[in-house]
Amino acid sequence: MVRAATLILSLLSAPVGPETVDLGRGGRVDLSTFDCRDINRSSIVQRVCYDAGQRALLVTVRGSYQHYCSVPVETFDALMNAPSMGIFVNRVLRIAGADGRYACRTS
Repeated sequence: MVRAATLILSLLSAPVGPETVDLGRGGRVDLSTFDCRDINRSSIVQRVCYDAGQRALLVTVRGSYQHYCSVPVETFDALMNAPSMGIFVNRVLRIAGADGRYACRTS
């Protein structure tokens, strides 16, 4: 009981800052401008974060974030309404993201 109370107090007193995610070689992304949604209807996709201003999309697939750029809001809406989010990610985003229209370019 004392351990549980100590843990709760330490969590409540921990500093709260902006949430960031690590993209590996792609660096870190601050999620403060993203609309993030936890997904519970897919066995593949756990979380989707979209920044309409930057047209940036982050999709958590099996625990790792995938980053897509220049994603129109219509594509984001289609993902959110897809009967199978996993199939949508594989057929639309990954194919177009690998080196195509949703690829994030650093230059």
